[in-house]
Amino acid sequence: MTSSSTPAPDSPRAPESHRPLRKLTARGRGEAHRAATPLELFFDLCFVVAIAQAGIQLVHAVAEGHAGEGILNYAMVFFAIWWAWMNFTWFASAYDNDDVLYRVVTLIQIAGVLVLAAGVSRAFEDHEFLAVWLGYVIMRLALASQWLRAARSSEGPERTMALRYATGVLLCLVGWAGLVVLPEDARPWLFLVMAILEMCVPPYAERGHPTAWHPRHIAERYGLFTIIVLGETVAAATVAMKAGIDENDELSDLLPIAAGGLLIIFAAWWIYFVVPIHAHLRSNRQSFLWGYGHYLVFASAAAIGAGLEVAVEQAVGKAHISTLAASASVTLPTALYLLTVWALHSRHFKVGIAQQLVLPTTALLVICCTFLGEWAVLAAGLVSALAVATGTTLTARAAGREDRQGEVTEPIT
Repeated sequence: MTSSSTPAPDSPRAPESHRPLRKLTARGRGEAHRAATPLELFFDLCFVVAIAQAGIQLVHAVAEGHAGEGILNYAMVFFAIWWAWMNFTWFASAYDNDDVLYRVVTLIQIAGVLVLAAGVSRAFEDHEFLAVWLGYVIMRLALASQWLRAARSSEGPERTMALRYATGVLLCLVGWAGLVVLPEDARPWLFLVMAILEMCVPPYAERGHPTAWHPRHIAERYGLFTIIVLGETVAAATVAMKAGIDENDELSDLLPIAAGGLLIIFAAWWIYFVVPIHAHLRSNRQSFLWGYGHYLVFASAAAIGAGLEVAVEQAVGKAHISTLAASASVTLPTALYLLTVWALHSRHFKVGIAQQLVLPTTALLVICCTFLGEWAVLAAGLVSALAVATGTTLTARAAGREDRQGEVTEPIT
């Protein structure tokens, strides 16, 4: 991840820069019409394949009554996916020159995440992280080569920054090898240490020279990935619903889960995109907190889909857990999503205590819905939809009051 507190000079893509190979120089934060590229969208779609695999394995673990172990493995695998995605996203926002070498290296990163995805099932079932580690190594080596290339095309503080990034990425790879060689009991502690070290690399690298990422481009990239993750959640829940109907013909038992799940996902989309977050991404501190916090946003959004699958399996008698546990697999990630989006997005744009309390209160009520038995998911969906309606109403009333005050104070001509 990268951050910047001062805009870099505008550096539009010049027409002569269509050579197959060219310098990997920084883009300008003042570029107009900066948008996600087809390569970035393809990158996102391929990464969601790995997220889907992690979600499937989380479903199996929770449905079999191994929720603690499943959540731990999910957190570890999801971190590898999210961190590699995020590092590429912020690098591309600052340095994407779209030449042949840049595209090839990006495609190598995509290959790495597909290798990682192929190893997710063994990581969950057999606690073997070799394929996951190998996929991560491929992705990170590719990123390090990009930073070395950026260093070669720059000088002074910018070159130092790029070399720090490359060095930090490579040194952390050495530490991650412990997932393959250390005993199983030591791996969670290794993961915690290495995750912290990984997240320390960007602040250290950019201490003397921030990179020139584009606020609107970054906000769009995160928004698009949120949409893709929510779409994967819809797809996973739909497949589970179809299987439940086909195999058990339990439509009446599944309808409350389907309706509630759909309301939760619709509310999740609405709440995330209701504010123009790019206006908030102005300083180093804001950008780091916002970007890092999306680990919880993406992980909880994907976990909602896994929870809906668990709820369906429990409703048709395929999951060996209680109704309370199945309900919690939906309500807890939903509450986490609501709280995280409030902390990262909404609270910066809400005016007054009433608006500020909408999402935290909703998260608490969603958790309370866990204890409503077979109606828990539907109740959580209705509460989420009510939160959207309440927030919209409060915002409209506040805007109306501002308009009326403006009319009263407007001078008479």
